[in-house]
Amino acid sequence: MSTCCTPAPYTPPNGPAGVDGKHSALRTIALVGPPNSGKSTLFNRLTGLRQKVANYPGVTVEQRMGAMAGIGRGDLTLIDLPGIYSLDPFSEDARVSVDVLEGRMPGTPKPDAILLVLDSLHLTRQLMLAAPVLALGLPTMVLLNMSDVMDTRGGEIDPLRLAQELGAPVARISASRGTGLEAIQLFLNRHRGEEQNNPATTVLPVVGNPVSAHKWAAQVSARTGYRAPLSEAATRRLDGFLLHRVWGPLFFLVVVFSVFEVVFTIGQPLSDGLGDLLARAGTYVTSYLPDGWLRSLVLDGAWKGVSSVLVFLPQILLLFLFIGILEDSGYLARAALIADRVMRSIGLNGKAFIPLLSAYACAVPAIMATRTIENKRDRLATILVTPFMTCSARLPVYMLFIAAFIPPIAFLHGLVGLQTLVMLGLYLLGFVAALFTARLLKSSILKSSQTPFILELPQYRMPTLRSLGIRLWDRASVFLRQAGSIILAVTLALWVLANFPRQHGMAPQLTDSIIGRLGHWMEPVIAPLGFNWKIGIGLISSVLAREVMVGTMGTLYGADPQTQSLSLQAALHHDLAPGGAIALMVFFAFAMQCTSTMAVVRRETNSWRWPAIQFTYMLILAYGAAFVANWAVHFL
Repeated sequence: MSTCCTPAPYTPPNGPAGVDGKHSALRTIALVGPPNSGKSTLFNRLTGLRQKVANYPGVTVEQRMGAMAGIGRGDLTLIDLPGIYSLDPFSEDARVSVDVLEGRMPGTPKPDAILLVLDSLHLTRQLMLAAPVLALGLPTMVLLNMSDVMDTRGGEIDPLRLAQELGAPVARISASRGTGLEAIQLFLNRHRGEEQNNPATTVLPVVGNPVSAHKWAAQVSARTGYRAPLSEAATRRLDGFLLHRVWGPLFFLVVVFSVFEVVFTIGQPLSDGLGDLLARAGTYVTSYLPDGWLRSLVLDGAWKGVSSVLVFLPQILLLFLFIGILEDSGYLARAALIADRVMRSIGLNGKAFIPLLSAYACAVPAIMATRTIENKRDRLATILVTPFMTCSARLPVYMLFIAAFIPPIAFLHGLVGLQTLVMLGLYLLGFVAALFTARLLKSSILKSSQTPFILELPQYRMPTLRSLGIRLWDRASVFLRQAGSIILAVTLALWVLANFPRQHGMAPQLTDSIIGRLGHWMEPVIAPLGFNWKIGIGLISSVLAREVMVGTMGTLYGADPQTQSLSLQAALHHDLAPGGAIALMVFFAFAMQCTSTMAVVRRETNSWRWPAIQFTYMLILAYGAAFVANWAVHFL
């Protein structure tokens, strides 16, 4: 299936690669390609799990680097540049790519070679990136990805003629299947430092705007005999249904509902089983410790706090599994196109849908993803409403209180659960708040003209187990690291505050401890919402990270003699009225309880003014909505 074709060595338009006619030894390789070209899949394939993620200094664009151990070249570093359509610096993504490729990015070495990934299913449009990349003068290999799909769908491409046209080696690969990658190794071995003999000059045109770039790409496609794959009848029928003005949104709602129903019906038993396992493990470990403060610290302080959060890992991973399937299959791009109609009704561009959707995982990378929005006012409005979307950190809080206070009642012969409906309602609350706030901003201080939304729909394809596995491993690693750092530190600090000041060498009553006094001091402020002082301490700790709320509850209720023997759900049910529980979930649907989110908003807007306004607005909205919810449940 795979084919690699290399024409005679060439001299790029900017001159040979080295002054003496030799390439320097390879150390750093740049991975370049348009969005949805399969570049990230190839990066994961080439590096495996030996990669690190950070931000480029001074900007919010994510930097992914890794050793190319996947093809036996662990001595080389692969840099995954942002997905771009051109090197014109009209966006932050493009500016970062140009700076890295030209060696102007601080802390990042200039690449010694480039791997240019193009989607062979849409080669004519994707080739527009080839000319400016090849014109940089670096050794470059063009990788025609998804060639396996080309073969099965009747497309034609001649890599030899394309290589001769571009003056650069071309290989047909499949990043998802891992085929054709041996050509990359041959290319890298070839450029280990040997001399280029008899360089032949390849002249590429200077394309100054998208019109001329598209014309050049179309001419190259025609001269090389490229034939796009035939559009299958099934694909046309699917798009006709999924993109339908009525049936498309309805199907999207059915998909969302089904995902949450599965998360509850399958995830809840898994979480219960994991909770029992962690409880037994904690009892077993602490049985070897003597009675006293050390045993209380380990069991009541650390173990109960951290394990109360860890039990929700199965449900979080189930949610991300379904999101990964929808994204890798090509469906989420269709959802973005459908959402463009809603986005425009509130004054935002369809491009805002992608950051808002990714905020269901975490608001921090979602806010960074707004850099693809060219209009500054649209981008700022999207940044300000993104924290309303229900991130995965809120999920443990919702799951805990729903399981404790919402009975498992089923409707429609068991197809619809009340707990699922409540969870969907909480997600919908955040989404409606985001739309309302965006409409308010776009009709007042951030008013601007609408810009067109251009989106290239990826081909439908079957998600691979490898891609889904890497995604879930990454999410589990982040969750466990947070549980092992922030949550552990907070729960230990809470245990200390709950056991001091000592009275005659004994731990004080919880209400007389430092944390108890602080909680009772702030209780009058939150009492109208139906919250007790323990919930107040949880709200303060959750500002570090939303899921810390659950760990705080586990520690405080574990330290209270009245609820020490109960499970956390039973303890909450014993200590909190239903109105307060509903009000707390509503509060979390609106409040901006995350310092990391505030920090990234400050960095994106280059000012503390906007995150301060954002935090205050969301806090006032959360308090008011929680007050109404508590009052409504109390009197209904």
